Amino acid sequence: MIMGCYGIGVSRLIAAIIEVNNDANGIIWPREIAPFDVEILPLTHDEGSMGLAKTYYEELKASGLDVLLDDRDESAGRKFNDADLIGIPLRIIIGKRMLVNNQVEIKIRRNGQVLAVDKNKDKVKEEILKLWNP
Repeated sequence: MIMGCYGIGVSRLIAAIIEVNNDANGIIWPREIAPFDVEILPLTHDEGSMGLAKTYYEELKASGLDVLLDDRDESAGRKFNDADLIGIPLRIIIGKRMLVNNQVEIKIRRNGQVLAVDKNKDKVKEEILKLWNP
């Protein structure tokens, strides 16, 4: 038995979108169809970083955004690599070096731009919402 389908289905649309929206590191999801809006990446698994990550998670979820928290106890390199492969539009990076200056980083996946933002939950939320709704 032979069966054929020549229509444009969901799987073909997703494949076409990925083909157009990628770079050497992985997928770059357009905002409109991204599986998540923001990914939170604590680079260490200590209590301070994880507590801050969970605070951001709750605040952004309450704002109506879909948020992914990478709470795995993995190396920073593996987390960065996986985040690039997944391609979520915005990323909050919580690292020791930035926390010393009371800051976190927000990375825009589409252009690679990195912004240093005060770690205050309201400032981070304000910046994420400003980037999400330009």
